[in-house]
Amino acid sequence: MLPESSDTAYENGGAEIGSGAALHHRALERLYAAAPVNALFPSRLEIVGEGRSRLHFTIEPAVFHAAGAAHGTIYFKMLDDAAFYAANTLVTDRFLLTTSFNLHFTKPVRAGEIVAEGRWISGRKRVFVAESRLIDADGDEVGRGTGTFMRSRIPLSGLDGYRQA
Repeated sequence: MLPESSDTAYENGGAEIGSGAALHHRALERLYAAAPVNALFPSRLEIVGEGRSRLHFTIEPAVFHAAGAAHGTIYFKMLDDAAFYAANTLVTDRFLLTTSFNLHFTKPVRAGEIVAEGRWISGRKRVFVAESRLIDADGDEVGRGTGTFMRSRIPLSGLDGYRQA
C-alpha cells in the first residue's frame, strides 16, 4: 500500500514505491544477494535510481595480495558489479552480460569499507555503457572503470533471486 503523502510515496531517485521501477530495483538487489559468488564477499547492493547503483563492500585481509592490499580481482568485482547493475536498471526483461571492462587503479585498497558507485552513460537498446568508481572510507577515489554490457537471452524473471519468493 502506498503512503498517503506525496512526499513519502517516492524512493530511490524518484521511483514510486510499488511502481514497476521500484519493484525492478528491489528485484535486482535480491538477484545480487542470491548470486552464489556474493556469499564469498561481505557486500550489499543498493539501487539508488534509474541508471545508478551503489555497492557497499567490506575488504578483508583474506583478499590481499602478497604486498598487503586488495588483489586486482577485487577491484574488478566491485567496479563491474556497480556498473553492471546501474545498466541493468534500464532493462526489465533480460539479464545483461559484460562484454568488456577497463580498469584504472589509483590507490591501494586496504582493509575496511569501500563503496562502488555505478552510473549508466549511454545505450538503451542492445548495448549499454556504464562507469563506476571506488571510494574508500576517507572519501578518496581508489579505482575507476568503464564497461560495455549487452542484452542476453536470459530472462530476468527466470532467475532465482529476481523473482519474488
